[in-house]
Amino acid sequence: MNLIASPEISFEEAIDLTAQFINTIPELSDSEKSSIVSALVLTENGARGFFVTYLTSENEVIDRTDLSIIEGLKKSPEIVSELLVKNVAMSTAMGITHTRNNNLEMAQKSARVTQRSLNFIQQLSLAEISIKIQQLISSIECKEGLYQQFLTKWGYDEEQKQAIIDIFNK
Repeated sequence: MNLIASPEISFEEAIDLTAQFINTIPELSDSEKSSIVSALVLTENGARGFFVTYLTSENEVIDRTDLSIIEGLKKSPEIVSELLVKNVAMSTAMGITHTRNNNLEMAQKSARVTQRSLNFIQQLSLAEISIKIQQLISSIECKEGLYQQFLTKWGYDEEQKQAIIDIFNK
């Protein structure tokens, strides 16, 4: 698979490339997997496209630990940590919304994204992730801070915010 890392990669291109990547994972060497993932997560658009596709994929290959993918993610600790923390928050909150709306299939999909994101967080074990988790929790508890704009943008209610705190404190 030929992937050229470009600062101009669009979100849509990253989604397409990630879908291709997922379908070819079994055929790729560890160094190819690491290099493709690191190229994708060099930019925010690339990383967003990677995570939205990878974390929601129905392909069972996603749920197998692949250290070469972890190594690729480690190449962009700031972008990756920010997006993983937000993915946990968003999927946790959406799980509650889907449950309230009696959409159990979507609630299960949200729970799967939360779990996959938490698995990445655990495997990456980056200091940046711990800092961002604490900043998010602080923003929820103090109703101000680095993540307040994010929380306000998505309009999370108290139950959702508490669930976000709880999922990170497990």
